[in-house]
Amino acid sequence: MSRIAIIGGHGKVALHLSRILSGEGHDVTSFIRNPEHVADVTATGASAEVLDVENSTTAELAKALGGHDAVVWSAGAGGGNPSRTYAVDRDAAIRSMDAAVEAGVKRYVMVSYFGAGKDHGVPEDNSFFAYAEAKAAADEYLRNTGLDWTVLGPGALTEEAPTGLIEVNPANPGDGTQTSRANVALVAAAVLELPETIGRTIPFRDGTVDVVDALTAE
Repeated sequence: MSRIAIIGGHGKVALHLSRILSGEGHDVTSFIRNPEHVADVTATGASAEVLDVENSTTAELAKALGGHDAVVWSAGAGGGNPSRTYAVDRDAAIRSMDAAVEAGVKRYVMVSYFGAGKDHGVPEDNSFFAYAEAKAAADEYLRNTGLDWTVLGPGALTEEAPTGLIEVNPANPGDGTQTSRANVALVAAAVLELPETIGRTIPFRDGTVDVVDALTAE
């Protein structure tokens, strides 16, 4: 059994993930901003802790993460407000990485998105630009922390049922990158058990290959 912290615990991917991990016997702490969401989180088998990561210091985050074996970042500002997007998706995410280092939590999984990076290609006048910039900065910072990191890059998220089947590094992303949120959670749970995914950025979408086979294929 591992102690796993999920930041952004009331998000749809996070709720799927906490249910999976709790079902596997892990001790899951889901950090949430809104106390009204406690019941939704505890229903998955996770422990809910209220923590406003946007306004928490690195020291406060380190204290919260202490004693855990891994951190999964699945939080986000939700778009709409560029300043808050930078505050959460970039600045708070980076503080959580520094906090993980400070707390001695080596394993860190970042839920990012397909196509994230400095060359994201999103025009500055596009409403998605702030998010693309924020994620690019956070992902790059993570890669240079010394943590045992994995960056997950799911495609366009859907509410489809989990299939447990994905395609990693799709050869033709132009024909669609739809990815079930439930499959994203299955991937996040799987990489926590697969040391060979450490130090990898993994773009993926729904596909035809079993999650573990897809993640461990040469």
